[in-house]
Amino acid sequence: MKMNPLGRTGLMVSELCLGTMTWSNQTPAEDAFAQIERSFDAGINFMDTAEMYPVNPVAAETMGNTEKVIGDWFEKTGRRKDWILATKHSGEGSHARDGAPISSKTIRQTVEESLKRLKTDYIDLYQFHWPNRGSYMFRKNWSYDPSQSGWTKQQVIEDMEDCLGALQAEVERGTIRAFGLSNESAWGTQMWLDAAKRVNGPRVASIQNEYSLMCRLADTDLAELMVYEDVALLPFSPLAAGFLTGKYQGGAVPEGSRMSLNDTMGGRKTPRAFEAAEAYLKVAADFGLDPVQMALAWSAQRPFVASSIFGATTVAQLEHLLPAADLALSEEVLTALDEAHKAYPMPY
Repeated sequence: MKMNPLGRTGLMVSELCLGTMTWSNQTPAEDAFAQIERSFDAGINFMDTAEMYPVNPVAAETMGNTEKVIGDWFEKTGRRKDWILATKHSGEGSHARDGAPISSKTIRQTVEESLKRLKTDYIDLYQFHWPNRGSYMFRKNWSYDPSQSGWTKQQVIEDMEDCLGALQAEVERGTIRAFGLSNESAWGTQMWLDAAKRVNGPRVASIQNEYSLMCRLADTDLAELMVYEDVALLPFSPLAAGFLTGKYQGGAVPEGSRMSLNDTMGGRKTPRAFEAAEAYLKVAADFGLDPVQMALAWSAQRPFVASSIFGATTVAQLEHLLPAADLALSEEVLTALDEAHKAYPMPY
């Protein structure tokens, strides 16, 4: 398993990251424990979660249960130090804290609650789940208008500096080791980097955004920022929420799948999504590759990606995914994938 630097933190993370968002919902705790152990045996040392998990659906009564599963495994095994652990602070509109936005007033409380559920005294990577001002992510790239966000540039900067002060206090307490963003833009990330210099707060180590063969928003301005500023991308949904597995082609909706629980796939379900998936499945077939492993290997091989976050509902799915770590895609395959992208850009 290849190891990559997590920004400038000094932490080295495996190129595949164990995602957890189905744990305690679609994935029972016993299966989650088995996934943790099998992933570690395969060389994975990085696990990502969030206070709002599990999802599909997101519900107030289940919020935090995924962190509890992870904490139970740490308590049972005593193997907290085997893992680099990432979690996230939910923002405005979530079920947490009556939907309050992220602020210096919410950070310590939220960190403490996650630590309690995770049964640990530190979090390796603490991430803000989405920006207070809004985001282009979650299919809002079609409609998000920063001029209508209600935020001035000065307000955004003051908010960032305020949050960085509270984050630095947690760094000094030893409760968090590094800070990351999620669902952020290139401009937003640069503002965080600049603000950290001014107020001596923790530098942004990573951005966790949706990124896959079917969602390549990060390939332009954000990619340049990440390369030159040593900010690592942590792609989520590198299998395009399952579209790139082929399991939804021909109108299929497997029992227990994400589509069976979320018919719109969070806005991803469009006629063009199925057409794009078919194009990528054809590339895999033409080169004799497993499409799941091809999609995950492509994500892992991108120059600005530190670790690609995959989710496996079952241990069998996990076993299917793991060989991606040993798959090096040829230039011919990469060219064919780029041609498919040109034919089907942003299908959702």
